[in-house]
Amino acid sequence: MILQDLNRVRQISVIAARHGFGELAERAGLWRMLGRKEKVEVAPETQRASTARRFRMLLSDLGPTFIKLGQVLSTRADLLPAEFIDELSLLQDHVVPIPLEQVHAQIRDSLGKEVEELFAQIDPTPLAAASIAQVHRAVTLEGEEVVVKVQRPGIAASIDSDLGVLRSLARLLEAVVEETGVYTPTGIVDEFDRAIHEELDFLNEADNVRAFLETHRERPYLKIPRVYASLSSRTVLTLEFIRGVKINQAQLPEEDRKVIAKHILEASFRQLFTDGLFHGDPHPGNILLLEDNRLALLDFGVVGRLTRPMQETLVMLCLSVALKDSDSVARILYRVGVPDARANLVGFRNDIDAILGQHLATTLGQVDTRSLLRDLLDLAVKYRIRIPKEYALLSRASVSTEGMLRSLYPEMNIIEIALPYAKELLAGRYDPSQLQGGLMRTLLRFQSMAADLPTQLSQILLDMESGKFTVTVRADQFEKLNENIRSAAVIAFLGLCACGFIVGAFIAFAPKPWMYGNVPVLGVVGIAFAAALFGAVFTWYLFGGRGLGKVRLSRWLKKPQKKRR
Repeated sequence: MILQDLNRVRQISVIAARHGFGELAERAGLWRMLGRKEKVEVAPETQRASTARRFRMLLSDLGPTFIKLGQVLSTRADLLPAEFIDELSLLQDHVVPIPLEQVHAQIRDSLGKEVEELFAQIDPTPLAAASIAQVHRAVTLEGEEVVVKVQRPGIAASIDSDLGVLRSLARLLEAVVEETGVYTPTGIVDEFDRAIHEELDFLNEADNVRAFLETHRERPYLKIPRVYASLSSRTVLTLEFIRGVKINQAQLPEEDRKVIAKHILEASFRQLFTDGLFHGDPHPGNILLLEDNRLALLDFGVVGRLTRPMQETLVMLCLSVALKDSDSVARILYRVGVPDARANLVGFRNDIDAILGQHLATTLGQVDTRSLLRDLLDLAVKYRIRIPKEYALLSRASVSTEGMLRSLYPEMNIIEIALPYAKELLAGRYDPSQLQGGLMRTLLRFQSMAADLPTQLSQILLDMESGKFTVTVRADQFEKLNENIRSAAVIAFLGLCACGFIVGAFIAFAPKPWMYGNVPVLGVVGIAFAAALFGAVFTWYLFGGRGLGKVRLSRWLKKPQKKRR
C-alpha cells in the first residue's frame, strides 16, 4: 500500500473501532500493521445499538464512497439480512453543494463549450445535492426548461482510491472471518465496483430513460422525461423539467387516490410482465403527480431488467406462493439461485412451509408482502443460495410500491385489483393457439423427450448387456490427489536415479589418481553429469510430459488475470 492508502486505512480502523468493530480490526491485523497499541474507546450509546445500526453509522462517518456503498447494499436483500437492509435504507447524503463556478467548469470540460453557448440560464441554487452529483434547473437556448445533473469534480478518482482500500480490507477480512455469508467481502466490493461505475457514467442513465420512454409511449397516465442528447455526456445529464408535486405531498380526495393507486399498479404490472424493464427505486420522492391524475417517473439510475424466462419464473413463483405450495417455492428459488454448496432442500422447503403458513394464514388481500419477501430472501441467505440481483432489486421495488399503494388507498385489495392482470398473463402463457406460449413450448419439450426416451433406454440396456456400460465419476479433489501422487512418484524416481549416478560416479572414479588438490575431479564430473541429467529429465517432465507440472503450467497460463480499474 502507498502512504496515502495507509493513512486512509488508519482512519477507517479508528472510526470502525469507535463504532464497536475494533475486534475485527485487531483480528485482521490492522493494529499490528499500523503500529497502533492504544485502544479506541467506544461510546456508551454505540455499545447499546444493534450491529446493523452501528454498521450504518460507521458508513455514514466514513464519507461519500462508503455512504454510497451502504445505499447500494440497501437494494440487495440477497446479500444482507433484513435488519441491515432496513438500517442502510436510512442512509442519506449530507454534503455541501459545490459552488456554481465548479458546476460551470464541469459542464465546460464535459461538453466542450462554454456554458453560455449551451444554456440561456442555470439556476445557482441546486435542486438537490448528493455525494456523486447535484442537480440544477436550467433553460436551454431555445427557451425549454430542463434539469441538469452535474457530477462532482474528482469524485470518480476519490471512489477509485477508496475502492482500492476496500479491496485490501476485504482480503484481510476474508483471512480472519470464518463465515462471510453468500458473498465474500471481495465479492461484495466487486459488486459495488460494478454498480458505482455504472452510476458514474450518466450515459447509462440516459439509455435507461430512453428505454422507459419507448416502453411507456402508449400509456397516457404516465410521463417519462425526455433526454437532451446534445447537452449530455458521461458526467453531465440534461433532462426535460417536469412540473409536478411529489405524490406523498399531494392533497387528494379519496376517489383520486383510488385512480392513482390503480395507475401505479397498472404501470408496475406492465413493467414487470410486458416490458421486462422496471424502475428499481420507485419511492414517493421519485414519483410526481401531474394534472389530470397523471404520474411522472424520475431518477433512472437504478433499473432492473427481466428476461422472458425470468418473467415466467416470476409468474410460477407468485402462483406457488398464492397456492401455499412450499415444495414448488423451494425448487424455484433453488433453481434460479446459485447455491454455494449442495443445499439441504428438505430443510429449505420445511422453513418455507413455516413462512407461508405464518404469512398466508389470512386472506391474500391482507398479506404483508414486505415481511413475506424479506423472510424468503433471508432464508435464501441462510441456506447460502445466491438469488440473482434482479430479483432482489424487484423485491425492494415491490415493497416500495406496496407501501405507496397502501398509503394512497389503505382499503385497497391488491389481489382483487391485480386479478385481471394475472388472468391476462396466464392466458397469454398457457394459450395453446399461440406458438410463443409457455404451455406450447413445454409440450414440445415433453414430446421431444418422450420420443427420445425409448431409444436412449434401449441403448443403455444394450450397453449393460454387452458389458460396455460404464459409469464415470469425476471429482476435482480426486483428480488433484491423483496428480499429486503421480508427481511425487516421478520426482522420487528421478531423485533415486540421481543418487544412483552420484554414488556410481564416486565408486567408478575413486581408484583413479586424477586429483586436483584433494578433490577427485572425475567424481565431481560424475556428480555434475548426474545433476544435469536430473535437471534435463525434470524440465522435460515439467514442460513436455503429461504429469502434474504440465497440468499446473497450462492452468496457470490459461488463468485470466484480474483487471484493475
